Amino acid sequence: MTKNVSMRTLNTLALEAVAEELIHVTAMDQFEKFLPEMSQRPIEILGGGSNVILERTVPGLVLVIALKGRTLCADDGRRAVLRIGAGENWHDLVVWCHHQGLHGLANLALIPGSVGAAPIQNIGAYGVEVADRIRRVHVVDRWTGERTVLSSGDCDFGYRDSLFKRPEGAKWIITQVELELDREAPVEASYPLLSQRLADAELTHDAVLAAVISIRRERLPDPIVTPNVGSFFKNPIVSGHECDVLRQQAPEVPAFPMPGGAFKIPAAWLIDQLGWRGVERRGVKVSEDHALVLVGAGALTAEPWLALAGEIAASVADRFGVNLQLEPRVLGAPAKVG
Repeated sequence: MTKNVSMRTLNTLALEAVAEELIHVTAMDQFEKFLPEMSQRPIEILGGGSNVILERTVPGLVLVIALKGRTLCADDGRRAVLRIGAGENWHDLVVWCHHQGLHGLANLALIPGSVGAAPIQNIGAYGVEVADRIRRVHVVDRWTGERTVLSSGDCDFGYRDSLFKRPEGAKWIITQVELELDREAPVEASYPLLSQRLADAELTHDAVLAAVISIRRERLPDPIVTPNVGSFFKNPIVSGHECDVLRQQAPEVPAFPMPGGAFKIPAAWLIDQLGWRGVERRGVKVSEDHALVLVGAGALTAEPWLALAGEIAASVADRFGVNLQLEPRVLGAPAKVG
């Protein structure tokens, strides 16, 4: 355990932030070792740092989950169950599974972050969500050190949502994720942008993986080169009535049906209509290539990022009556003034 640790290299926005205390968790026995500290103070969990906005200070204890490992738990010749350490890199895992002939994850390629973060956010892209492939999630109770295993149903997955984002699931620290993959899984290429890219290609898993990587590289900047967290806002989900009202104001608005009669509205489309692409404020800029992405242009603290995001959200609410929610989590406390 180390104190007053700089976290600038632990987040893809490259923000200057200090953790009061920090532990890199590389082995399961560390949970027992540090249980007294874990049970007596606030805890924040960090994986790859690709979906967080860090304030100037992060009080309490920060656990950087760096648990590794890939274990084959079951294999009937067609379907295989893998148990993956929460600290494994997500994209590396997707590519590795593909080369093993284990399919179902290609549409989720090049999403930055760790395996342990994937269930929390229920990451999704191009018509696929990770919940479709999660069998079980191994967790530790941050207060008692108890280890248990949650089924996919226990995780209560929703659109960019899960049990782990809610108060009743906040006690769980994800240590491993079990994925069920299929050598004969059908190719999923129905998402419009992906379908267009593959219109003249043979629909294979190889083609989907290559297309997804190509599209993401064209539209989303590499966080190693340009500070960003990918999509800064969630695509809003509106009711059928709200969608009708929105279409009265903007008849051309794209709307994708969701379960229960709801509709998903592309946040990027709403932002684009208001001319935000390329706008820069205090070292933070709306990407020229994708309106849903904010990129760093010199800002070193959270405040300029949150301020620009607030401006964008306020303009969308004022024009369209739609509330945008941040995709990344905000951790820590802002600097004190005076």
